[in-house]
Amino acid sequence: MWKTIVRRVLIMIPQLFILSLLIFLLAKQMPGDPFTGLITPETDPNVIEELRVKSGFYDPWYVQYYNWISNAAQGDFGQSYTFKKPVADIIGDRAMNTLLLSLLSVVLLYVLAIPLGVLAGRYHDSLLDKSIVLYSFISYAIPAFVLYLIFVFVFGYRLMWFPTSGTVDIGVDPGTWSYYWSKFYHLLLPAASYALLATTGVIQYLRSEIIDAKTMDYVKTARSKGIPMKKVYSRHIFRNSLLPIAAFLGFTITGLLGGSIFIETVFAYPGMGKLFVESILSRDYSVITSLVMLYGFLALLGSLLSDIILSIVDPRIRID
Repeated sequence: MWKTIVRRVLIMIPQLFILSLLIFLLAKQMPGDPFTGLITPETDPNVIEELRVKSGFYDPWYVQYYNWISNAAQGDFGQSYTFKKPVADIIGDRAMNTLLLSLLSVVLLYVLAIPLGVLAGRYHDSLLDKSIVLYSFISYAIPAFVLYLIFVFVFGYRLMWFPTSGTVDIGVDPGTWSYYWSKFYHLLLPAASYALLATTGVIQYLRSEIIDAKTMDYVKTARSKGIPMKKVYSRHIFRNSLLPIAAFLGFTITGLLGGSIFIETVFAYPGMGKLFVESILSRDYSVITSLVMLYGFLALLGSLLSDIILSIVDPRIRID
């Protein structure tokens, strides 16, 4: 399996090269230029023009691309003209917030979706099953940003149970118990909102897997041997039905990182998603291209992670 993993990692190199080239060319087609955000009524046009010349803005595109990708390979993603800081430092500050939000969302997602999917599949066509299916349809039908806004209004502004912005309360000393509790408390509402919406796919997939598994020959054989139904579920049906769910873990994490753009913007949570929106609005090209490149890399990594998890939980499967 290690040889296959190494081969898959090597295949990612040309994929990342093509992705970086597309991102760079598309960024060049965007209106304005990296210095547009610096222009104010008081700005001297000669200063902006001098910055363009110094940065190589008028060089051929392939020269600009070579300079950009060679610097990026060394960890230098350029300078943010909005934040006046290196792009790597800005993304590094926001990445940890997005990572914490994604991890908590995944935990809440599986804690909620797996029991509901198992109950819906085991008690197929019962009132409980129909209630869970109805919940899935409603959560699937409601647009994500509408539900996020409802959660912010109800639990943030009306009931005031959760904070609606930031990552930690003002005045809390870093490193203390109050600091970590405050960070967790700020994560709860956006993570729970995302998990409630994302459960639909897992519930329906797990429900279908369990319903199909109940008709399989190995289940009928186990029942004919007199094995209690409770043991048949715990030793055969649940285990086999959970395998595809485990394989989707990599894609789920990648999807969470991509979906953070909406949820971080609505909840005013300072992560990579909110940074991406802010960079587009201010035309901060160096930050935009770096974030798109990072999201593309995470998508490829999520695909590889899913294959590895599936091969671990089911030894019959190899990622050849």
